[in-house]
Amino acid sequence: MQVQTPYSPKNKVRIVTAASLFDGHDAAINIMRRIIQSTGCEVIHLGHDRSVEEVVNCAIQEDAQAIAITSYQGGHTEYFKYMYDLLKEKGASHIKIFGGGGGTILPSEIEELQNYGIARIYHPDDGRAMGLQGMINDLVQKSDVPTGYQLNGEVGHLSANDHGSIARLISAAENYPEQHKDELKKIQDIAAKRSLAFGEGRGEVIPVLGITGTGGSGKSSMVDEIVRRFLLDFPDKNIGIISVDPSKRKTGGALLGDRIRMNSIRNPRVYMRSLATRQSNLALSKHVAEAVAILKAAKFDLIILETSGIGQSDTEIMDHSDVALYIMTPEFGAATQLEKIDMLDFADVVAINKFDKRGSQDALRDVRKQYKRNHQLWDAEDDSLPVVGTIASQFNDPGTNELYIKLIHQIAEKTGADLKSAFFHTNEMSEKIFIIPPNRTRYLSEISENNRAYDKWANEQAIIADKLYALNSSITLIEESANKKDDEALSILKSSFDRIKLDLDPHNWEIISTWNAKRALYKNAEYKFMVRDKEVRIQTHTESLSHQMIPKVVTPSYRSWGDILNWVLQENVPGEFPYTAGLYPFKREGEDPARMFAGEGGPERTNKRFHYVSHGLPAKRLSTAFDSVTLYGNDPDHRPDIYGKVGNSGVSICCLDDAKKLYSGFDLADAKTSVSMTINGPAPMLLAFFMNAAIDQQCEKHIKENKLEKEVEKKLKSKYDDNGLQRPKYQSADSPISIPNTQYSNLPEGNDSLGLMLIGITGEEVLPKDVYEKIKAYTLSQVRGTVQADILKEDQAQNTCIFSTEFALRLMGDVQEYFIEKKVRNFYSVSISGYHIAEAGANPITQLAFTLSNGFTYVEYYLSRGMDINEFGPNLSFFFSNGIDPEYAVIGRVARRIWSKALAKKYGANARAQMLKYHIQTSGRSLHAQEIDFNDIRTTLQALYAIYDNCNSLHTNAYDEAITTPTEESVRRAMAIQLIINKELGLAKNENPLQGSFIIDELTDLVEAAVLSEFDRITERGGVLGAMETMYQRSKIQEESLYYETLKHDGRFPIIGVNTFLSSKGSPTILPKEVIRATEEEKEYQISMLKNLQAANATQSAEALKRVQQAAIQNQNMFAELMEAVKSCSLGELTQAMFEVGGQYRRNM
Repeated sequence: MQVQTPYSPKNKVRIVTAASLFDGHDAAINIMRRIIQSTGCEVIHLGHDRSVEEVVNCAIQEDAQAIAITSYQGGHTEYFKYMYDLLKEKGASHIKIFGGGGGTILPSEIEELQNYGIARIYHPDDGRAMGLQGMINDLVQKSDVPTGYQLNGEVGHLSANDHGSIARLISAAENYPEQHKDELKKIQDIAAKRSLAFGEGRGEVIPVLGITGTGGSGKSSMVDEIVRRFLLDFPDKNIGIISVDPSKRKTGGALLGDRIRMNSIRNPRVYMRSLATRQSNLALSKHVAEAVAILKAAKFDLIILETSGIGQSDTEIMDHSDVALYIMTPEFGAATQLEKIDMLDFADVVAINKFDKRGSQDALRDVRKQYKRNHQLWDAEDDSLPVVGTIASQFNDPGTNELYIKLIHQIAEKTGADLKSAFFHTNEMSEKIFIIPPNRTRYLSEISENNRAYDKWANEQAIIADKLYALNSSITLIEESANKKDDEALSILKSSFDRIKLDLDPHNWEIISTWNAKRALYKNAEYKFMVRDKEVRIQTHTESLSHQMIPKVVTPSYRSWGDILNWVLQENVPGEFPYTAGLYPFKREGEDPARMFAGEGGPERTNKRFHYVSHGLPAKRLSTAFDSVTLYGNDPDHRPDIYGKVGNSGVSICCLDDAKKLYSGFDLADAKTSVSMTINGPAPMLLAFFMNAAIDQQCEKHIKENKLEKEVEKKLKSKYDDNGLQRPKYQSADSPISIPNTQYSNLPEGNDSLGLMLIGITGEEVLPKDVYEKIKAYTLSQVRGTVQADILKEDQAQNTCIFSTEFALRLMGDVQEYFIEKKVRNFYSVSISGYHIAEAGANPITQLAFTLSNGFTYVEYYLSRGMDINEFGPNLSFFFSNGIDPEYAVIGRVARRIWSKALAKKYGANARAQMLKYHIQTSGRSLHAQEIDFNDIRTTLQALYAIYDNCNSLHTNAYDEAITTPTEESVRRAMAIQLIINKELGLAKNENPLQGSFIIDELTDLVEAAVLSEFDRITERGGVLGAMETMYQRSKIQEESLYYETLKHDGRFPIIGVNTFLSSKGSPTILPKEVIRATEEEKEYQISMLKNLQAANATQSAEALKRVQQAAIQNQNMFAELMEAVKSCSLGELTQAMFEVGGQYRRNM
C-alpha cells in the first residue's frame, strides 16, 4: 500500500473524539485521534463511556467542525441517529458526524446511517483500501470549513445558557478578530464594567480564578474538584471554564485533553471551552483575553482560566485573573528551587497536589517557609498561610475541601463577588487512603527475589543430589565387586556420602527415597486423593480402541537423583507443589472444562440459550455476558443511546428478578452448577443479585416441601394486585394459574421453573427470619462460580471502570471480607483477568506479568486489611486469553509455578491457597472479520494449548464473534471444538502431555524469567498502583497493540485469509448470515418491568440506598448492605447512590 501524505487543512479544524456510551476498548480511538492531531487538527478527546448528550454538548461548546466516534458494542444505529437529531435540535446541524465500529456495523446499516445524515461511517474494508492516514485525510478534508467567520447578532442575546453563541464568538475572536472587531469591542466594553479594575461597584464584578502550575501537577483534576464543590455549594450559579493546552509547532495540531479528566462539567450550569495556544513557548493563547471577556459578557458567576503546564518563571496567568491558584507537586527538587518560582510571589493560594507522594510533608514545610520569605510574613502561623496539601485524585479529599474554601474566601474578599460559601469541611490534612501501605511497595520485587532464591536453592539441591547419586552408584559398584582391597575406598566413599548428605534438605532426601513408590502409584489401576476433605477415586488409565492402556499421568523415567529432585521441585506430578502440571492429581471424571457461554436480549432469551447449550451435559458451567448498559451500572431506558444497547452484545440485567429469570431451572446450590459473570464496575451489585437469586431458589424448595405456596400467593397479592401493579413474570412463558401449581408452561427444554416462584418478592418476605437465615447460610456455603470484579485490569486496559479506583478496590475488599465471614468457600470473589489486557493488545508475557502482578496486589491489599491469606487465597481465581504465540503454550504452567512459589515460600500460605485456578478464553483478537471460517481453526489450536496445559475451565469463542453476537449454530461449533478434543483426541486422554518436552521446558523457564523481570520494572514505578498513575501498563499495552497491527498491516506477520492466502475476491469482510439483536418487545419489557419494580419498592429502596451510603461513609462493609439493598433497588439506583459517596472513575488519556 502506498504511503499516504497527511492532508494539510486550510482552516483551524477542531474535532471531538470519543468512544460511545458503553464502548469499552478505546485503543482504536486513541490511535485515530493521534493521527488526526498529527494531520494538523485540534482534538478534544473525551475517551470512553460517553453519552450522546455529552458529546453533542462538548462539540457545541467547543465549536467543533466534526465529531469522530467509535461505537462497537451494538446499539450504534440508535446512537448515531440520536446524535444527529440532538445536534439538529440544538441548532448545530452543521457539525459533521464520522464513525466506525469494525465489522459490527453492517454495510446495510452504514448505508442507512449515511442516508440519515451521518457524514461517513468507515468500514474495515475502507481501512484496508484507504489506510489509516487515508481515512483521516478524508475525515479532515470534509471537516475543513471555517468557524467564527459569520456572526448573526450573538452579542445582542448573550447569556450563560446560550452556549452556541458563546462558542461562535470565541471562534470569531480566535479566527477572524479583524473581521469582527466591532462586535468584539462591544463585548470588551461590557466585560470591562464587570472587571475588578473598572467595575462600577464591586457587586457587579465577575471574578476570574486563574489556575496555573507545572505540567502533570493535576490541574485538570483540581479544576474538576473545584467545579464539583462550587456546583454543590451554589445551586443557582453558573461557572465558565477556559482551558489552554499547547499546540504542536511541527504540525499545528493540538491535544485538548482536559475534558477527559472531568466528570463535574456534565451540568447545564457549566460552560467549558478548550483553547490551543497556536504559538510556541507560551502557557496561554493570545485570544484568552477575548474569551474571558465573552464569558464575562455572558454573565457567568465565576470564570476559571486554566493554563497549560508552565516553567519556573512563567506568571502570565496574573494578567488575566483576579485570584491565582498555583498548583505544584512535592517533587520540585531541593528547597532552593523554590526561590526561582515566580508564582510563589504572586499566587493567592498554593496547592501542593499529589500529597501522597514521598516527601510531601517536607515540601509543605519548605513551600510555607518560602511563602513567608516572599511575603515578609515572618510571624504568621503555618496553618494560616494559603498553602495547602491536596490529593485531587481522591474523592472528597479533606485538603481539597480546605483549598476550595480558601479560594472562595479569597475571591469574595478581593472582588466583592456574591459568593458566601456554606461548604463544610473538617480540619483534617490530606491523607492518602493507601491500598498498599507505603512500606510494602516493593512486594513484586520481593516475590521475584523469593522465587529466584527458590530456583537457586532447587538447583543447588539438585547438584548435591547428583553428587550423592554418583557416590551411591560407586558404593553399590564396589560392594558388588566383593574385593576386600576396596574396603578403604568404600569407607571413604561412605564418609563422603554422609558428609554431603548433610547439605541436602531432609525433605528432599525423602523425595528421592520415595520416588519409586510414588511412580508405582500411577501404575496402579486406581488412584485415591482428597479434595476438600472428600476422598476421590480415579482410574489411572484409559483403554484405546486398540486395547492399549493409556496412562492419564506419566512420570519421568529419570535415574539420576539430581534430575528426579529438580523435576519434583520445579515440575512435579499434577496436584503437587509447585503445581506446574496442574492443581489436582487427576481431572474429575464426567466433568470437562467446557463452559457454556451466553448473553443476549432479556434474561429469558439468555436462559433459553443456557439450557440449549448445556442440555445433556452433566456439569452446568454457565458463563454470562452482560450488555453494555449493565456493564456500566445503568438501568434500561428509552433514551436512544441507552435503548439501542439494551440486550445487545450481552444480556440486560437490572434487578434481582432478572437474575432469578436468567438462572431459572439451574440449581445454583448444586455442586455440578457453576456460574461465571463477566462484570467489573458494578460487579458487587450483580454478585448480590446472583447470591439472592440462589438463596431464593433454596427458599422455594423449602416452600414446596412444606406446602407454603399460599403464603407466597398472599404476599404477591398484597404487594402487586392490591396496588394495581402487574406481577413480574418470565416473558414468553405462561404464568402459573395459581401458586400451588408452580410449573410454568412454554419454558425452555430443561427448565423446571426453579427460581420463578418468588419473582417479585423474596424468601425473606414469606419465611420466618430464623428459617430464612439458615437457608441463606447454607446457600452461601454451596454456590459455585466466579464474578470477574477485577478493577485493576479495567483501569489498565480501559474497559468498564465506573467508580473511583480506591472506592472500587474497597468494595472488592468488602466482598472478600463478607465471603470469609459467611464461609463462602466455593465461589471466587474475583477473577483476576489477563483476557482484557490481551484483547487490548498486550503480548502473552505482558498479559501474564500484569495479571499476576494485579493478583499479588490484591493479596497485599487484603493482608493490609487484616484478612488471613489462607481464608481469602482460595477465593481468588484467574482468567487468561489464549492466542497462538509460542508463549501461550505455557501460560498456565508458568502462572501456577510463580503463584505457588510466592504463596508458599513468601506468604506462608497453605496448599489450597497456593493453587492458582484459572479459566481460559480463546483469543478474541485472533477472530478476524475476513474468512471467518478460518477462525475455528485458530480457536481449535488455542483450545488444544489450554487443554494440554490443564486449564481449570475453557471457553471457546464462536467463529462469527468478529462480526455479530454468536448464533446458536456458531456456539455449538465452538463448544464442539473442546468436546472433540476432550472426548475424541487420543492424546488428550493423557493429562500431562506437556511434561518432558524440551521446548516446553525451555519456554517455561524463558517466560517465568521474563515475568519476574517485568515485576521488577513495575516495582521501579512504585508497584502496580504507582505504575498505573503514570499509565505504564496502558502505554505498554497500546505500544504492543500498535506493533502487532503494524506487522499485520504490512504483511510481516502473516495471517491466513487476512493479509496472505487471500481468496480470489480479496477476502473481504464477511457479512453475518444471522444478526443477533434484542427485540423491541424485550427492550420495552425490561423498561416497563423496571418501572413496575420501582413503584412496588419505592419506600424500601429509598431506605436501603441510605443504608448503603451510610455503610460507605462509616467505613462499614458495603457488600453486606448491598446484599439487602438489591432486594428492592435497581442496578442504576445503586450505582447513582454509590457515586455520591465513592466518586466516579476519572478517565485518563
